[in-house]
Amino acid sequence: MFVIQTVATIVWRDVRQSYASGGTWLPVIFYLSAATLFPFAVGPDPALLLQTGGGILWIAALLATLLPLDRLIQPDLENGVYDQLLVRGLSDEMIAAARLVSHWLSFGPPLLFAAFLASGLMGLESAALGTLLASLAIATPALAGLAVMIAALTAGLKGAGALGGLLLVPLAIPLLIFGAGSLSAQGGNALLFLAAISLLLIAITPFAAGAALSAVRE
Repeated sequence: MFVIQTVATIVWRDVRQSYASGGTWLPVIFYLSAATLFPFAVGPDPALLLQTGGGILWIAALLATLLPLDRLIQPDLENGVYDQLLVRGLSDEMIAAARLVSHWLSFGPPLLFAAFLASGLMGLESAALGTLLASLAIATPALAGLAVMIAALTAGLKGAGALGGLLLVPLAIPLLIFGAGSLSAQGGNALLFLAAISLLLIAITPFAAGAALSAVRE
């Protein structure tokens, strides 16, 4: 019970800090900016926007994942927060799992809200909008998990933000393929494949990130 309460406290602290510091809104602003600029770049043709808009919104979601990488692990690592949590009986895997949950709560719902707003700029129809929101709802936990994993792997390294981007983008390509593919007329079972990949990434994140945290302290 004590461990569960501690994990809940970590999640609540991280979510509160993220919203209070404004870090939550940076990916949202980036996302909406990308959606606003795209029609100016390709023109106002409704058919073209309808055909390409969903894919652009998915690419913007992937790139927005890169923005908070440098603040996910490094600050608490430098301040000794993780050492204190280990003393209280939490394992590295539990710390990583708590960070995954808190990061998704501060990243996923605001991004879904931004996608809802941005879809109007792209002229997405109701069916395409529903599929877009469903695919992002399925994939944002996995994107949050990838971000936590990469942040743990690059913690303490110089240029961790740039290196994290180089590592995260290739790993997120399967999510992008099936997420954007679900919006096409031939999408078929893309959402099912997306869900399977998302569950796999969520499952391995605590162990991979936990091992990375353990290695950083040694």
